[in-house]
Amino acid sequence: MYTTAQLREDLKGGRLDERLKRVYVAESEIKLQYERFCSLADDFDEFFSSGADIRMFSAPGRTEVGGNHTDHNHGRVLAAGINLDAVALASKNDDNIVRIKSKGYAMDVVDISDLSVHHEEEGHSPALVRGVINGFLNHGLNIGGFDAVTASRVLSGSGLSSSAAYEVLVGTMLNYLYNDGSVDAVTIAKIAQYAENEYFGKPCGLMDQMASSVGGFITIDFENPKQPIIEKVEFDFASCGHSLCIVDTKGSHSNLTDEYAAIRIEMESVARYFGKNVLREVDESEFKKNIPELRSELGDRAVLRAIHFFGDNSRVIKEVEALRNNDFESFKAYVIESGDSSYKYNQNVFAPKQADVQPVSVALALSEKILKGAGAWRVHGGGFAGTIQAFVPNGMLGEYKAEMEAVFGEGSCYVLSIRPVGGVEI
Repeated sequence: MYTTAQLREDLKGGRLDERLKRVYVAESEIKLQYERFCSLADDFDEFFSSGADIRMFSAPGRTEVGGNHTDHNHGRVLAAGINLDAVALASKNDDNIVRIKSKGYAMDVVDISDLSVHHEEEGHSPALVRGVINGFLNHGLNIGGFDAVTASRVLSGSGLSSSAAYEVLVGTMLNYLYNDGSVDAVTIAKIAQYAENEYFGKPCGLMDQMASSVGGFITIDFENPKQPIIEKVEFDFASCGHSLCIVDTKGSHSNLTDEYAAIRIEMESVARYFGKNVLREVDESEFKKNIPELRSELGDRAVLRAIHFFGDNSRVIKEVEALRNNDFESFKAYVIESGDSSYKYNQNVFAPKQADVQPVSVALALSEKILKGAGAWRVHGGGFAGTIQAFVPNGMLGEYKAEMEAVFGEGSCYVLSIRPVGGVEI
């Protein structure tokens, strides 16, 4: 029996520091968790019972590092789990009910005797909970009721995938509460994707869930999307002398759905010219031979976006090799190359229909001015609005943060690190 009272005592006495270090690494990060988990303990006492047997869980957000808009055409990506995470305290119950109270939200209540798709839940967190539970059942795994309180530091709408962190957190709780931790991270990621696709109503790929579930740097090859090849990339980010910054440019994603869709449509139109479904199936040399005809039939932007796909798909291999060789300088050069390709060829840094609104372009220009010759910068995620990514030498961190926040507002520059583990019980 491990109660909330015992948890508070152990946190304050430093007796959980070694466990926390495995997840959060930095001493400053470990100290931040004391208040966070004590607050969760208060929530658990309020909404459930102070006498319950509780356990601690965590799942990280993620950042895309390489392979911008390559996954939907069956390409390669490089991604990583970050130190911003969703955490939970949970306790098994005998009610056949899952109750999850997240800070700032109403309690999600799911009766696990009914795991059918509830269309009225689409777009809401109960759908994710129900989908993850059913995914476990479909894989022949154990399920059961539990009570949990959660809190998240994964910024919603930031491109860091708060939804994937939540899905993986639910899967991690089921894994340890009812399956003795026997379910591997890849399976949990696939179950999380299933929940988002089939229950939440969002046709996402697998990258977000996989990066959250596995943690650290990972590379995924989607040549066969039903059986993607996933590899962990061993690299000690804490020793490279850099911080990962995500800058929120405060640009709106509204009215940009057609811009995102056009990237995939145009890439696939090039593939269809060769009788293929996606660019990964097209021979790059054949593509180059046919550029004159492709320009005439499909237009220049489709050609440029295909050039981006081939370049960034190959570049992921180089980025992975650089990290494995502890060659962070080469890695940064490839990150800059990727960002340039997104800007010039994929053209997802601003929308032509809103040419006077270019916050991502401004953030990239400022980053280049500050970091040229020292760091690296690129558009982050889907593009057109939202966030950029920068790898900033620690000695320049204060300057970079101050200059970016002078333009985009206080708190717009998030200083992150790459987290070595994915979804875990602490």
